[in-house]
Amino acid sequence: MAVGSGYFYVSYRQALAVFDTAFKKQSLLALAIAVALFPLVGSNYQLYLVNLCFIAVLGSLSQNLLIGYAGQVSLGFAGLFAAGGFTAALMVKELGFSAFIPVVAAASAVGALLGALVGLPSLRVKGLYLAISTLALHAVIVYGASEYQQKFGGSAGIVIPKPSFGPIAIDSDREWYYLLAVVAALATLACINLVRSRVGRAWQAIRDRDVVAAACGIPLMRYKLLAFMVSSALAAMAGAIDAYHAGFVSVEKYSFLLTVQYLAMVVVGGLGSILGSLLGAFVITLLPFIIDFTVNIFPTPERLVINVLQLQRIAFGVTIVAMFILEPRGLVALWERVKSFFQLWPFKFMLSGTR
Repeated sequence: MAVGSGYFYVSYRQALAVFDTAFKKQSLLALAIAVALFPLVGSNYQLYLVNLCFIAVLGSLSQNLLIGYAGQVSLGFAGLFAAGGFTAALMVKELGFSAFIPVVAAASAVGALLGALVGLPSLRVKGLYLAISTLALHAVIVYGASEYQQKFGGSAGIVIPKPSFGPIAIDSDREWYYLLAVVAALATLACINLVRSRVGRAWQAIRDRDVVAAACGIPLMRYKLLAFMVSSALAAMAGAIDAYHAGFVSVEKYSFLLTVQYLAMVVVGGLGSILGSLLGAFVITLLPFIIDFTVNIFPTPERLVINVLQLQRIAFGVTIVAMFILEPRGLVALWERVKSFFQLWPFKFMLSGTR
């Protein structure tokens, strides 16, 4: 069968497969090989950057599940991220837990509980009013974390020891790379299957038109709360893993700019797309480092070098506005166009519908 001639299913099993085409299977195999071999050729600094991207993938997925698939607005991501980080700090420093998996699981449970609380207003309000209520949650969590840090951690933050799995300690960028790659892959696969399930279809129906979804028998209360709980649990899990990776937690890290950064990931990558979450996470995470590299490698005025942080903030806004103007559906739409071009080449006239 020609590459661009289309794929035809002959069974329900083929239609329901996650990787249903030869192109997807080949791409997955190539990606897996590249991920496995990258630590052999990448430097420690490059591994560190990719590790940050893997953590960002978890947060980007959580935002896209809630906003892109369920259609619920939330500005409380930074608070949930902080809840995961400080839950990890509390369990390690105060309760003496040393195992990595129980701590991350507990942080996810705390996030799910907070998600249920912040999701309650979604049953009565939507849009701007819902966004304000989630922003209030961020303020409450950050205030509580600040009080805990001042009493037990000091102004510099709370130090968290590196995790270990039995005799294996995760204390190098290469070890973190493989651990985070596995976690990001499992989370991505879980989200892919979730959005294809009955729950995911119900979320998309609520996103498109909640009144019609209710008329079709979809319980709005159950699925809206579930969307907030799943998204918040994933955000808190990302916060706990980030705290372990950084080795400390500090309330100054969880400003509203962090929420804007993760909103930029789903907007730039593509709302309602798992692939868009991955693309947006990598692009937005690496963007500040690209700006810093550009400023340092090219001759620039001294005052511009001092204001690199302001440049990074401006870059977030410019990137979001540019994507809205050039491609509102995000990077995933650009990827689909490039893929279609090569599949249909040399018959590129088929893309525009003209001869």
